[in-house]
Amino acid sequence: MQKGSLENHLFRKEGAETLSWDTRLKIVIGAARGLAFLHTTEKQVIYRDFKAANILLDGDYNAKLSDFGLAKLGPANGNSHVTTGVVGTYGYAAPEYMASGHLYVKSDVYGFGVVLLEILTGLRVLDLNRPNGEQNLVDWAEPLLPDKKKLRKLMDPRLEGKYPTKAAFEIAQLVLQCLEPDPKTRPSIEQVLESLEKINTIKKKPRECNATHNVRLSTLRKL
Repeated sequence: MQKGSLENHLFRKEGAETLSWDTRLKIVIGAARGLAFLHTTEKQVIYRDFKAANILLDGDYNAKLSDFGLAKLGPANGNSHVTTGVVGTYGYAAPEYMASGHLYVKSDVYGFGVVLLEILTGLRVLDLNRPNGEQNLVDWAEPLLPDKKKLRKLMDPRLEGKYPTKAAFEIAQLVLQCLEPDPKTRPSIEQVLESLEKINTIKKKPRECNATHNVRLSTLRKL
């Protein structure tokens, strides 16, 4: 996987290319397809460690899920969850799993929502070097996601405004659905995938392209 992990591109600046909006969407759609495959096999598989470090990228930025060491067969015999010891990565693990050890198929959807948020913002889910109140990305960003103006301030500055604002806002709302505290109210990963594929058809409006061009010109003049 020539391009390494999604984590490298989002958080490690040295030597890693900045991901464009279209590439970010391609990656999350590919990762969603992988998760949907696991969730819809005859014996459902819960991945249990969905995070940016486990999404590997080939030379064309096609995403592959890696490291199945924590994967668990899903609930059987009509049960809604599997009860198991709590393992995984703090920040990505769903709250119901952290609190009780109850692992649902939709616990993976929570982790997917966290990665979606990292892709929007370019920020790690947990970073003690950020100011107080901003160290936990989910806690800090959740109240801002429903507001289009506040969302603009959250977006990864490395995108330089080159993204459709409507698409970014719809992904922000999808993040909120994935991060619902009650797993029953979260969408399935198949529903998430369907939403992402629709969002991927939204392109920048001409006036957004002009606005980005004007911002770049203004920056160049200052230099």
